[in-house]
Amino acid sequence: MSALTGTPLHLAVALDGTGWHPASWREPVSRPNELFTARYWADLVTEAERGLLDFVTVEDGLGPQSSHWLDPDDRTDQVRGRLDAVLIASRVAPLTRHIGLVPTVVATHTEPFHLSKAIATLDYVSTGRAGLRVQITARPNEAAHFGRRTLTRIESYDSAATEPVVTDLFDEAADYVEVVRRLWDSWEDDAEIRSVATGRFIDRDKLHYIDFEGRFFDVKGPSITPRPPQGQPPVTALAHATVPYRLVARQADIGYTTPHDAGQARAIVAEIRAEQAAAGRADAPLHVFGDLVVLLDDDPAEAVARRERLETLAGEPYTSDARIFTGSPAQLADLLQEFQAAGLTGFRLRPAVHGHDLPAITRGLVPELQRRGAFRTAYEADTLRGLLGLERPANRYATTAATTTA
Repeated sequence: MSALTGTPLHLAVALDGTGWHPASWREPVSRPNELFTARYWADLVTEAERGLLDFVTVEDGLGPQSSHWLDPDDRTDQVRGRLDAVLIASRVAPLTRHIGLVPTVVATHTEPFHLSKAIATLDYVSTGRAGLRVQITARPNEAAHFGRRTLTRIESYDSAATEPVVTDLFDEAADYVEVVRRLWDSWEDDAEIRSVATGRFIDRDKLHYIDFEGRFFDVKGPSITPRPPQGQPPVTALAHATVPYRLVARQADIGYTTPHDAGQARAIVAEIRAEQAAAGRADAPLHVFGDLVVLLDDDPAEAVARRERLETLAGEPYTSDARIFTGSPAQLADLLQEFQAAGLTGFRLRPAVHGHDLPAITRGLVPELQRRGAFRTAYEADTLRGLLGLERPANRYATTAATTTA
C-alpha cells in the first residue's frame, strides 16, 4: 500500500443503537435482541479498530429517543432505550488496544466533578484512549427527571427570541468543560510517591485546589482521581451554528460540523477559526470534522435501493442534520477529499445500519483511502491524543507552582 501523501485524514464513527436510520433495527444484520449486551458494543468497536479508525463516539441522552427534537413521542416502531455511554466505553476498553473511546455526556443536568472522575478513570482503563463528547439539552421532560431547574421552552435553536436561553446553555457547557479540565490538572503528574520505605503515598503539595467560581459552578477541588494518562483527554462537541461554534472554539479539541457541500465546509471552518481567535486560542490545535450519515455499497445502485427499502419500512423519508451520503466507498472517498481540501481535518461517519455500513467503512472505504495514500496503514500512536497529532499538555498548576517557587 502507498505511503501517506499530504495531510492524513482522521476518521471516526458515531455509534447509536443499531444505526442512524430509524428503521435500521429491522435489517437482518442489526442484532436488535443483543442491543443491550456488552458483546454487541464490543463487536462494533473492535470492527472500527480493525479499520484503524481514530476513535468511536457513543451517543447518550437523559431521555428516551424521539422523532421530535424537543418532546417525547409515543412511537413503538423505533429503537428506544440506551445503555450508559461512559460505562459502555469502560467495558469495551480492555478488549481494544488502539482506538479512541469517546462517550457522550450531557452537561446540562450532570456535575463536572463526577464527569471528570469518570473520564479520568476511562483514560486509565483504556491506557490513554479516552475522550469526551459534551452536549446540551433544552428538553423540558429531561429537566423534569432531575427536578433541580426549569428550562424555558424553546421552539427553535435559531430564533432571536430564544438565543439568550441557548447561549446560556452553551456558556454553561463551556464552564462545565473548564471545570473538568482544571480537575484533570488538579493532581500533578508526579503527585503519587507510593514509597513503602518512607510511608508516603502522595505528595500533598502536588494536589491543587482549582477554586473555580463562575455563573454556573463553584467547585473547589482537587479531584480524587490522579491526572489522566493523557493529561487532558480530548474534548469534542457537535456544532451547527454560531453559538455552538463558540463552545468548540473556546473549549474543544475537535468540533463536529454538518456541511452539505464544500462551500459550506469552507465557511464553517472560517467561522470557527475566527471564533477561536476571538477566544484567545488562535494557536491551539483544533480539529474541525465533518459529520456524514453513510449508506455504502460497492454498487451505488444497491445503496440507493437499500435506502429506499429502509424508508419504506420507516414509512417516511429519512432526514438528518448531516448530509446523507448514498453510494460506493470510492465515491465517498472522493467527497471526503473534496471536503478536506475545503479545510476539514477529519470526518465522523454515522453508519445508517451498523451491521452493514460499519464494515463497509472499515473494509471498503478505508482500503480505498489507503490506496490513495490518504489514510494510515497502521496505528502510529498508543493514545488518542497521539493519533490526533495533539501533544500531551503541561499541567497548568504545576507550571504555576514552579513559577511561584522560582
